[in-house]
Amino acid sequence: MGDLTAEFEAERGRLTAVAYRMLGSRSEAEDAVQETWLRYAAALADPAARAEIRQLGAWLTTTCSRICLDVLRSARVRRETYPGQWLPEPVVTPLDALPRSDGFAPDPAERVVRADQVGTALLVVLERLSPEQRVAFVLHDVFAVPFARVGEVLGTTDVAARQLASRARRAVNAPDAPRHTADTAEQQRVVRAFVAATESGELDQLVKVLAPDVVLVGDGGGHFPAGPNRILGADKVARFTLGLFGQAGRYGGRLRARPVLVDGVLGLQLETVFRDGRPLRLVTALAVHEGRVTGIFNQLNPEKVRDVPPLGPEDTWPPRW
Repeated sequence: MGDLTAEFEAERGRLTAVAYRMLGSRSEAEDAVQETWLRYAAALADPAARAEIRQLGAWLTTTCSRICLDVLRSARVRRETYPGQWLPEPVVTPLDALPRSDGFAPDPAERVVRADQVGTALLVVLERLSPEQRVAFVLHDVFAVPFARVGEVLGTTDVAARQLASRARRAVNAPDAPRHTADTAEQQRVVRAFVAATESGELDQLVKVLAPDVVLVGDGGGHFPAGPNRILGADKVARFTLGLFGQAGRYGGRLRARPVLVDGVLGLQLETVFRDGRPLRLVTALAVHEGRVTGIFNQLNPEKVRDVPPLGPEDTWPPRW
């Protein structure tokens, strides 16, 4: 049993990364990986099923992807009735965190992922896709799985799988999709400018940091008002952002913040306390392209940020770098 567990654990990080990209939910990704483990253990107990496992990584990826496909098909109904805008559960890691292999920080299996194929912006765009398109895109374009194997996962031909990925690629690269292509240095420069402009309270200064077609999406999950629709355009997004931070600051001046990695991209974790004692924890993911912010994604649904480590007394607003 020890060897069996060790073999699976060696693949867990990559499987969790694949599942998270497909599902946009950390808890659902972990459940999918756990179900993969159960099917793996059952297969090894059946000589006929065991004989089909010729290459462990490929078998596990196929099995996990099929589980995710079923989850996506059922999740579509749930998300149609979701209150307000939907955003994925953020995966928050410290800026100084070493690369990990738990499926949420880059590991060797994820180094093929391009800069514009990580972050909340990608996960938001993937919500536009059908379950089949999303699986095809994530497996092939993000994790370089051959189309023949993608076709096996989807129960179709490699030609059909190629067409699904092509349609998904067009949606991901659509003109209205927030772009994120910035490297770490550019992200730091732009996010610092965003924070400084927000702290200044000057509308014109903040507008300069935003792309003309910037989009802001807030997910309150029905617990906090986050707006029923996306906010589009630099002027509207800037006014909303200044109002949000100004409002938070008025609640006793207890706004605290820390720069963090959100889904592998530089963002912010913020906390404040309302006058009635209710805490508000906010995770802001940013997309950066050509020196400006193209997307702001505010996750304030308590159910989706409950696993985010709390801020400490050393965390202040504006955040320390």
